[in-house]
Amino acid sequence: MDKKVYFRLKSRSWSKPKQKIYLKDIAQVITEGVQEEQIKNLVVCYLTSDDKSLKVIDSMYIVKLIQQSNQNVDVQVIGPTQTVIYLKQKKLKSRPYLFIAVWMLLFIGAGLAIMNFHEDVSMQEVHIKINKVITGEEETQPLWLQIPYSIGLGLGMILFFNHVFRKRINEEPSPMEIEMFNYEENMDRYVSVYENEAWKDKND
Repeated sequence: MDKKVYFRLKSRSWSKPKQKIYLKDIAQVITEGVQEEQIKNLVVCYLTSDDKSLKVIDSMYIVKLIQQSNQNVDVQVIGPTQTVIYLKQKKLKSRPYLFIAVWMLLFIGAGLAIMNFHEDVSMQEVHIKINKVITGEEETQPLWLQIPYSIGLGLGMILFFNHVFRKRINEEPSPMEIEMFNYEENMDRYVSVYENEAWKDKND
Protein backbone atom coordinates (compact mmCIF):
# COMPACT_ATOMS: atom_id res chain seq x y z
CA MET A 1 0.00 0.00 0.00
CA ASP A 2 1.24 3.48 -0.94
CA LYS A 3 -1.02 5.12 1.63
CA LYS A 4 0.29 4.86 5.16
CA VAL A 5 -0.74 6.45 8.43
CA TYR A 6 1.27 6.23 11.64
CA PHE A 7 -0.17 7.49 14.91
CA ARG A 8 0.92 7.41 18.54
CA LEU A 9 -1.70 7.94 21.21
CA LYS A 10 -1.05 10.07 24.25
CA SER A 11 -1.37 8.14 27.49
CA ARG A 12 -3.73 10.84 28.80
CA SER A 13 -5.22 14.16 27.80
CA TRP A 14 -7.58 16.76 29.23
CA SER A 15 -10.68 18.29 27.69
CA LYS A 16 -13.76 20.28 28.60
CA PRO A 17 -17.28 18.78 28.37
CA LYS A 18 -19.39 19.33 25.23
CA GLN A 19 -16.42 19.41 22.88
CA LYS A 20 -15.38 17.54 19.77
CA ILE A 21 -12.23 15.48 20.18
CA TYR A 22 -10.08 15.39 17.06
CA LEU A 23 -7.36 12.87 16.41
CA LYS A 24 -4.73 15.62 16.62
CA ASP A 25 -5.86 16.31 20.20
CA ILE A 26 -4.99 12.83 21.45
CA ALA A 27 -2.31 11.55 19.09
CA GLN A 28 0.76 12.34 17.01
CA VAL A 29 0.16 11.61 13.33
CA ILE A 30 2.49 11.01 10.36
CA THR A 31 1.16 10.16 6.89
CA GLU A 32 2.49 8.97 3.55
CA GLY A 33 0.34 9.42 0.44
CA VAL A 34 -2.53 10.84 2.53
CA GLN A 35 -3.25 14.42 3.51
CA GLU A 36 -2.00 14.74 7.05
CA GLU A 37 -4.46 17.49 8.01
CA GLN A 38 -7.37 15.34 6.86
CA ILE A 39 -6.33 12.54 9.22
CA LYS A 40 -5.54 14.89 12.08
CA ASN A 41 -8.98 16.52 11.82
CA LEU A 42 -10.91 13.26 12.07
CA VAL A 43 -13.55 13.55 14.80
CA VAL A 44 -12.87 10.75 17.27
CA CYS A 45 -15.72 11.45 19.69
CA TYR A 46 -17.95 14.15 21.10
CA LEU A 47 -17.96 14.70 24.82
CA THR A 48 -21.42 15.30 26.23
CA SER A 49 -22.58 16.51 29.62
CA ASP A 50 -23.70 12.95 30.41
CA ASP A 51 -20.16 11.56 30.16
CA LYS A 52 -18.32 10.55 33.29
CA SER A 53 -15.18 12.28 34.49
CA LEU A 54 -13.16 10.27 31.95
CA LYS A 55 -13.44 8.48 28.62
CA VAL A 56 -11.21 5.77 27.14
CA ILE A 57 -10.46 5.73 23.40
CA ASP A 58 -9.12 2.48 21.97
CA SER A 59 -6.62 2.43 19.10
CA MET A 60 -8.65 -0.16 17.17
CA TYR A 61 -11.57 2.26 17.06
CA ILE A 62 -9.29 4.93 15.58
CA VAL A 63 -7.91 2.48 13.01
CA LYS A 64 -11.49 1.75 11.92
CA LEU A 65 -12.25 5.48 11.59
CA ILE A 66 -9.16 6.09 9.47
CA GLN A 67 -9.89 3.15 7.18
CA GLN A 68 -13.50 4.30 6.72
CA SER A 69 -12.37 7.78 5.67
CA ASN A 70 -9.55 6.49 3.42
CA GLN A 71 -9.75 3.17 1.63
CA ASN A 72 -6.67 1.02 1.04
CA VAL A 73 -4.66 2.77 3.73
CA ASP A 74 -2.14 0.98 5.92
CA VAL A 75 -2.56 2.13 9.53
CA GLN A 76 0.25 1.55 12.01
CA VAL A 77 -0.21 2.05 15.76
CA ILE A 78 2.92 3.07 17.66
CA GLY A 79 3.11 3.22 21.44
CA PRO A 80 0.08 3.09 23.77
CA THR A 81 -3.04 1.33 22.50
CA GLN A 82 -5.47 3.39 24.60
CA THR A 83 -5.73 7.00 25.66
CA VAL A 84 -7.67 8.31 28.63
CA ILE A 85 -9.48 11.62 28.21
CA TYR A 86 -10.15 13.34 31.53
CA LEU A 87 -12.87 15.93 31.70
CA LYS A 88 -11.92 19.16 33.38
CA GLN A 89 -14.13 19.87 36.35
CA LYS A 90 -15.24 23.30 37.50
CA LYS A 91 -12.74 24.86 39.87
CA LEU A 92 -13.92 24.97 43.45
CA LYS A 93 -13.88 28.22 45.33
CA SER A 94 -10.82 28.72 47.48
CA ARG A 95 -11.41 27.83 51.10
CA PRO A 96 -8.66 29.19 53.37
CA TYR A 97 -10.02 27.44 56.44
CA LEU A 98 -9.81 24.07 54.67
CA PHE A 99 -6.21 24.76 53.65
CA ILE A 100 -5.30 25.71 57.23
CA ALA A 101 -7.01 22.59 58.61
CA VAL A 102 -5.14 20.28 56.19
CA TRP A 103 -1.84 22.07 56.85
CA MET A 104 -2.26 21.71 60.62
CA LEU A 105 -3.18 18.04 60.27
CA LEU A 106 -0.09 17.31 58.18
CA PHE A 107 2.16 19.39 60.43
CA ILE A 108 1.01 17.66 63.63
CA GLY A 109 1.11 14.22 61.99
CA ALA A 110 4.65 14.74 60.68
CA GLY A 111 5.79 16.06 64.07
CA LEU A 112 4.35 13.05 65.91
CA ALA A 113 5.92 10.65 63.41
CA ILE A 114 9.37 12.21 63.89
CA MET A 115 9.05 12.25 67.71
CA ASN A 116 7.87 8.64 67.83
CA PHE A 117 10.77 7.57 65.61
CA HIS A 118 13.29 9.35 67.85
CA GLU A 119 11.71 7.76 70.92
CA ASP A 120 11.90 4.29 69.36
CA VAL A 121 15.61 4.62 68.54
CA SER A 122 16.42 6.42 71.83
CA MET A 123 17.91 9.42 70.05
CA GLN A 124 18.30 11.45 73.25
CA GLU A 125 20.37 8.69 74.87
CA VAL A 126 22.53 8.54 71.74
CA HIS A 127 23.19 12.29 71.97
CA ILE A 128 24.04 11.96 75.66
CA LYS A 129 26.53 9.17 74.92
CA ILE A 130 28.10 11.10 72.03
CA ASN A 131 28.45 14.16 74.26
CA LYS A 132 30.09 12.06 77.00
CA VAL A 133 32.53 10.49 74.53
CA ILE A 134 33.58 13.90 73.18
CA THR A 135 33.54 16.07 76.32
CA GLY A 136 33.92 13.45 79.05
CA GLU A 137 30.92 14.95 80.87
CA GLU A 138 27.41 13.53 81.14
CA GLU A 139 24.83 16.13 80.08
CA THR A 140 21.10 15.30 80.01
CA GLN A 141 20.42 17.92 77.35
CA PRO A 142 23.43 18.39 75.03
CA LEU A 143 21.97 21.34 73.12
CA TRP A 144 25.15 21.83 71.08
CA LEU A 145 24.28 18.49 69.45
CA GLN A 146 20.49 18.64 69.49
CA ILE A 147 20.07 22.10 67.93
CA PRO A 148 22.29 21.45 64.84
CA TYR A 149 20.67 18.02 64.52
CA SER A 150 17.18 19.58 64.46
CA ILE A 151 18.23 22.16 61.88
CA GLY A 152 19.88 19.46 59.77
CA LEU A 153 16.72 17.35 59.98
CA GLY A 154 14.66 20.19 58.51
CA LEU A 155 17.21 20.93 55.78
CA GLY A 156 17.39 17.23 54.97
CA MET A 157 13.63 17.08 54.43
CA ILE A 158 13.82 20.09 52.11
CA LEU A 159 16.59 18.47 50.06
CA PHE A 160 14.74 15.14 50.05
CA PHE A 161 11.53 16.63 48.63
CA ASN A 162 13.55 19.00 46.38
CA HIS A 163 11.19 21.94 46.98
CA VAL A 164 11.14 25.15 48.97
CA PHE A 165 7.46 25.99 48.89
CA ARG A 166 6.76 25.99 45.10
CA LYS A 167 10.35 26.56 44.01
CA ARG A 168 12.33 23.55 42.81
CA ILE A 169 15.93 23.32 44.06
CA ASN A 170 17.25 21.43 41.03
CA GLU A 171 15.91 19.69 37.93
CA GLU A 172 15.78 16.22 39.47
CA PRO A 173 12.28 14.95 40.33
CA SER A 174 11.55 14.50 44.01
CA PRO A 175 10.57 11.09 45.45
CA MET A 176 7.03 12.43 45.91
CA GLU A 177 6.82 13.40 42.22
CA ILE A 178 8.06 9.96 41.18
CA GLU A 179 5.46 8.28 43.39
CA MET A 180 2.72 10.51 41.95
CA PHE A 181 3.90 9.66 38.42
CA ASN A 182 3.78 5.93 39.19
CA TYR A 183 0.32 6.36 40.72
CA GLU A 184 -0.97 8.15 37.61
CA GLU A 185 0.56 5.49 35.34
CA ASN A 186 -1.11 2.70 37.32
CA MET A 187 -4.39 4.62 37.35
CA ASP A 188 -4.30 5.05 33.56
CA ARG A 189 -3.62 1.34 33.05
CA TYR A 190 -6.47 0.41 35.40
CA VAL A 191 -8.89 2.78 33.66
CA SER A 192 -7.80 1.54 30.23
CA VAL A 193 -8.82 -1.99 31.18
CA TYR A 194 -11.97 -1.49 33.24
CA GLU A 195 -13.41 1.61 31.53
CA ASN A 196 -12.64 0.58 27.94
CA GLU A 197 -15.97 0.21 26.12
CA ALA A 198 -14.39 -2.02 23.45
CA TRP A 199 -13.59 -4.68 26.06
CA LYS A 200 -16.95 -4.24 27.77
CA ASP A 201 -18.77 -4.99 24.53
CA LYS A 202 -16.85 -8.23 24.10
CA ASN A 203 -17.42 -9.34 27.66
CA ASP A 204 -21.14 -8.62 27.46
